[in-house]
Amino acid sequence: MNQPVMMDQFGKSWYAVHTRPRWEKKVAGQLGKKGLEYYCPLNRVQRQWSDRKKVILEPLFTSYVFVRLSESEHISVLQTDGVMSFVYWLKKPAIIRDEEIEAIRRFMNDYESVKLEKTQVNVNDRVRIIGGPLMEREGNIVEIKHKTVRVQLPSLGYTLTATIEKSNVEILSLYGEISSSNVI
Repeated sequence: MNQPVMMDQFGKSWYAVHTRPRWEKKVAGQLGKKGLEYYCPLNRVQRQWSDRKKVILEPLFTSYVFVRLSESEHISVLQTDGVMSFVYWLKKPAIIRDEEIEAIRRFMNDYESVKLEKTQVNVNDRVRIIGGPLMEREGNIVEIKHKTVRVQLPSLGYTLTATIEKSNVEILSLYGEISSSNVI
């Protein structure tokens, strides 16, 4: 299956670049200095030292930064100190849909201490969230326990975990239609 090309009106798309370990913030800063649009989601995490606790910002995706650019700007990104390569899908730099970047942004704005897990799961139920910060988002539910819902963003290959009320999730049928009996 070919990956659909998702470009904006300026011919730019979101890509993920692989960075040197612990260089995410440095790479993001360098991309910004080059005038490129980037996104490095930062997670607020509380760390304990022997004498104090401190809240720090650390990258949600270790060794990855998202960058929005045209194909002609790829060389400039690869020449950025700390950038190892683009993330590839079917031998081409993987294009990430705008909706997925926006979903991550909303998720990071609405939740603290987000947990990210690498996943290779099979799709179970296709759902639409009917309330809360991810309202109207559709995705694949990996697991539901009490109030925790794991939503898979397929092109990223990661699972974001959030606490969502069960009443805010409805199961879609095989054909994408909503069944009122499928509200969890």
